[in-house]
Amino acid sequence: MKAPGKKVGKALVELLELPRDIVFDLPRIMLSGNNQLIMENHKGIIEYGPDKIRINTRLGEVVVHGSGLVIVTILPEEITICGRISAVSFGDWGVGKSWS
Repeated sequence: MKAPGKKVGKALVELLELPRDIVFDLPRIMLSGNNQLIMENHKGIIEYGPDKIRINTRLGEVVVHGSGLVIVTILPEEITICGRISAVSFGDWGVGKSWS
């Protein structure tokens, strides 16, 4: 059974046509080619190296794979990664977590 707060949130999203990522604190990932990734709504860095960066989110981790990866900016709600990005994968998303 879903919590009442989630039902209210889902109803508000549909009624007011609000963006789901903002209401439910979902990560928003924007790629510019294979050279830059900007993620909003992250929860911190799990692992950082030139070939792999693991980022925590409310739903699980996001893993950025590539070479020469560098965190250019990190703010409480946004992170920018530059370098040669070869893949973006999602860790344990959906395991006991709900986003709607």
